Amino acid sequence: MINFSARISAGVTFIQGGDGRGKTALMRLLAGDLPATSGVLQLKGANLGESPSAYQDRVFWIDPRTEAKDALSPRAYFESIKAKFSGFDSQALHTLIEGLSLDEHADKALYMLSTGSKRKVWIAAAIASGAELILIDDPFAALDKPSIRYITQLLQDASKQSTRAWVISGYEAPEGVNLAQLINLGD
Repeated sequence: MINFSARISAGVTFIQGGDGRGKTALMRLLAGDLPATSGVLQLKGANLGESPSAYQDRVFWIDPRTEAKDALSPRAYFESIKAKFSGFDSQALHTLIEGLSLDEHADKALYMLSTGSKRKVWIAAAIASGAELILIDDPFAALDKPSIRYITQLLQDASKQSTRAWVISGYEAPEGVNLAQLINLGD
């Protein structure tokens, strides 16, 4: 990312780009998972360079391809997220589990779930976390149509928020979601 600069505001920001254009790398950079070679990453007074834990405590990010949590059940994973984020919303999680049809998977190990079901677990955790910055890489990949509609509605609601920033990535911006910003990395 040469000479890249952005200010992410509340609502939904979409990172658009083709394969290999740096969408995931930019997400990892915003999460503090990749080091910035210059510049400043700051979130509501928490500077990543000066206080990495204070910054990262305000950000929800998980690489959807990770296998690091595979031994956990969704229930155990949600408990770990609840312990990390003081603004975790248990009622929202209950609604998300129902809306994304995750009930039947609550006690299975994550490695036993399909790619789409794992992605739904990550998304439910992200939304329930209460994090000030939510990063979701390619939220619709491997999902069924009802889940895509449900998440699109959640993003429509998120686009109206004034206190939380959502950054999602993909090839095409989701229809009907009012974007605060579009970052186009090209094809």
